[in-house]
Amino acid sequence: MSTAGVAVVTGAAGGIGADIAARLVADGFTVAGLDVAAPGEVDGVTWWTCDVTDPDAVATTVAAVVDRLGRVDVLVNDAGLLSGRASFLEATPEQLHRYFDVNAVGTLLMTQACFPQLRDAPGHGRVVNLGSRTFFTGAPGQLAYVASKGAVLGMTRVMARELGEHRITVNAVVPAQVETPGTRAHSGPEVFARTRAQQAIPEPVTGVEVAGMVSYLAGPDGRLTTGQVLVVDGGGLLR
Repeated sequence: MSTAGVAVVTGAAGGIGADIAARLVADGFTVAGLDVAAPGEVDGVTWWTCDVTDPDAVATTVAAVVDRLGRVDVLVNDAGLLSGRASFLEATPEQLHRYFDVNAVGTLLMTQACFPQLRDAPGHGRVVNLGSRTFFTGAPGQLAYVASKGAVLGMTRVMARELGEHRITVNAVVPAQVETPGTRAHSGPEVFARTRAQQAIPEPVTGVEVAGMVSYLAGPDGRLTTGQVLVVDGGGLLR
């Protein structure tokens, strides 16, 4: 195991999750990558298949990570379900439950399962949740997705308060509209161009920049940053 500790990254097989896993490996962490998809190709990551909505699978996987890697110092909750666009009049309870299961309940289950390890981490335990800027923009046509990501931001604040006494930091990172295979399935080039045009720095934001923010929160300089929502979007929101 590396001297930096052990980091668990969900949704690590592709997109922003893969960039986060790669950055934490570069930072010296031993990284456990969890995903429902096939194992990713990030060098230095040990892979587990895990559905974060399944309490038994989460408990079994976290136990296996600890058994093999020894501990958990950092948890990055990146696994999430993306969304197309349709009127809220067409939204169904089933859709709402599905987005909450993956985006919010998955975050809850993983954090609960990792808590004993994070509490006993030699340094401050760290939890980083991935939010969405759509919570602030109220993206039309994405009711279930936006609501579920809003839940993640609310959970981040509550967990920061409750876990602070155990020296565990909990923060949320909110990326820009990053081009990944998942987001390109729902948005064309003109959508990304329009988003960039609204930024103070009109350059593409990639998963590498998002991973940099996670690196800060997971590293020694982030030990007293908690309960925060940090936006990485080139100044699009200017919150």
